[in-house]
Amino acid sequence: MTETTQNETVRTDRAAVTGERADLLAALAKQRHFLTFPARGLTDEEAGRRTTVSELCLGGLIKHVTAVERSWTAFIEQGPSAMPDFSALTEADFARRADEFRMLPGDTLDGVLAAYAEAARGTDELVASLPGLDADHPLPKAPWFESDARWSARRVLLHIIAETAQHAGHADIVREALDGAKSMG
Repeated sequence: MTETTQNETVRTDRAAVTGERADLLAALAKQRHFLTFPARGLTDEEAGRRTTVSELCLGGLIKHVTAVERSWTAFIEQGPSAMPDFSALTEADFARRADEFRMLPGDTLDGVLAAYAEAARGTDELVASLPGLDADHPLPKAPWFESDARWSARRVLLHIIAETAQHAGHADIVREALDGAKSMG
């Protein structure tokens, strides 16, 4: 895919995308870059190292955003049945979800990055193939979602962009604390 500005074309594996879709995909591509760039040149051990008081590590952040992007693109296609009823999750469920934020035994940075690239390709292809961005679904049950709310594919894509950007900022802080490397400046 090629990053572009408004009214230009974005090339995905399946089709040329223009207009609003191209803008959304270009914004997402930029945030994906800022999420993965801080991982450049790291070993698996460094990618799994916590550098702040939080549980966050670079590899874990990328794993989490991969899971988020896959979950929300499944929501675009299948609706709330693609996601759990968050209000019914147990402490054990949340503990398993916390593994998204860690490099577990057997995880490698190359593997984490490859899984993210695969998820990104899937999202890009979905955006290119959707009949429209207005189709919506009710949100899954969760204490943080307003009840009876519906999100369109467009709103979900904006959420994925925001989530990726938020965690790209975390990744930049984690990397700077790790060895002083900065993404910008």
